[in-house]
Amino acid sequence: MEQIICIFGDSLTWGAWDHEKGGWVNRLRLSLESENYDISVYNLGVDGDTTNELLKRFDVEAKARQPTAIIFQIGENDSIFIKSQNKQMVSLQQLEKNLKKLIDKAKKFTKVIIFFGCGKVNESKTTPIPWKKEYYSTNQNLILYDKKISGISNKNNVHYLPISNLLKNEDLDEDGLHPNSKGHQKLFLRVKDFLIGNKIL
Repeated sequence: MEQIICIFGDSLTWGAWDHEKGGWVNRLRLSLESENYDISVYNLGVDGDTTNELLKRFDVEAKARQPTAIIFQIGENDSIFIKSQNKQMVSLQQLEKNLKKLIDKAKKFTKVIIFFGCGKVNESKTTPIPWKKEYYSTNQNLILYDKKISGISNKNNVHYLPISNLLKNEDLDEDGLHPNSKGHQKLFLRVKDFLIGNKIL
């Protein structure tokens, strides 16, 4: 039986700034195809998405593909501080509610559910974010949101994949926010090792 992996997320999932191979998800797909795995990998990352947006589209996209495994890489945009509104894009309290809803929805399709933790940014370039001067991405907020994702994952018996110590500044694009090709390669290897180690592949 063919496995179907659906990977939901934001621009990090979509593969922004990996000019070599189109992001870690595409690297995973190419790797599995070259090794003759009977697995389809779907990249369902949308630039700018928070958990709020993902909830709106999850049901339709999952139903269309009937995944045997679901990976979520979401939450980093939620943590962005909007200076003009003096609040995060999505509060920690709302994040918790959204994650629980996503887990409940995902469990209707599969028991194999994986949540990425949050990574790190180069704050010298993300406070503020270059193209949105009222948006600030900080490592302090990412740590808080990462802890929430980890806690909710553990509480609901789904996998949690930490990446907070994976990427260094040299693995990030010039915007300080997104992985470069080197960073995406590191993410791909971390995910593949995790899938093999947990007997998901």
